[in-house]
Amino acid sequence: MTHSTNRRPQLDLKLDGSAPDPASRWHEGASLAFLGGSLRLVLGTQHKDALREGDTLDLPLPPQATPRQIQDRAEAWLRTEARRLLQQIIEQKADLAGRRAPRLALSFAARGHWVEVKDHETLRCNWRLIEQPMAVIEQAIARAIAALPPEESGSDLFDTLAPTS
Repeated sequence: MTHSTNRRPQLDLKLDGSAPDPASRWHEGASLAFLGGSLRLVLGTQHKDALREGDTLDLPLPPQATPRQIQDRAEAWLRTEARRLLQQIIEQKADLAGRRAPRLALSFAARGHWVEVKDHETLRCNWRLIEQPMAVIEQAIARAIAALPPEESGSDLFDTLAPTS
């Protein structure tokens, strides 16, 4: 059996299986997706907590912070903002639908839907939904609330009847 010296070009491809360098994404001046736009990361120790001012996110880190420290602090702020904002939208949309607001559970799954009905009283929202424009967030939550089963009324039909004398 003879071996051909003509190999298929795709066999000559070298795949780089290494992960992307976090320093290229997490550094002073980098952009962070937020509500359909972006925030510029600024490092400094003048604040005790992360602080959003306009289109910047001031992280309470020294200039020599590692990419991992920057990522951890920025994502912690995003998750906190996601929980606050998503809960607020859930309450507003539930009120408009005339029902109790379901509980919020943040999801950290890499894949899946933005918002899922977990059980009859919980919405599981991916925390990265905070990166989307407000209209997308509101629509996803409104759809999930509309998909919830009807609430059971706590009153009995006969409780509403007026007693007769």
